[in-house]
Amino acid sequence: MSTIKVDVVSAEQSLYQGEAKFVALPGEAGELGVLPGHTPLITRIRPGTVKIVHEDGSEESIFVAGGLLEIQPDRVTVLSDTAIRAADLDEAKALEARRHAEESLRNAKDKVELAVIQAELEMLAAQAIAARKLRANRSTH
Repeated sequence: MSTIKVDVVSAEQSLYQGEAKFVALPGEAGELGVLPGHTPLITRIRPGTVKIVHEDGSEESIFVAGGLLEIQPDRVTVLSDTAIRAADLDEAKALEARRHAEESLRNAKDKVELAVIQAELEMLAAQAIAARKLRANRSTH
């Protein structure tokens, strides 16, 4: 079975480097699925979960707060300012941070501050959803 090399990198560290038979992630226009031999592509990605399917069928999930995706026929590279292994996601912390960001939103003084807070809110909402989905998947398996 053919595989594709996958790199998921945040500003702080490399979170995944290895082979996969399939990768799914949130593209700007919708969910993207990548198989070995995919047509080259560079695009932005939305906050959400990168799902990596290993050759043996096991899966690994990494939350990304948006970023860039580069696809080559033999390689997938995900670059994100913030990336967290799904097992390390904490829904309660994300929801608490979201409450603080919503309060900051109400007190925003200009358009730039407003845009920054709205982007943070989008990322925190996606993080909470990813944590909730992971918890639901664990309880059904």
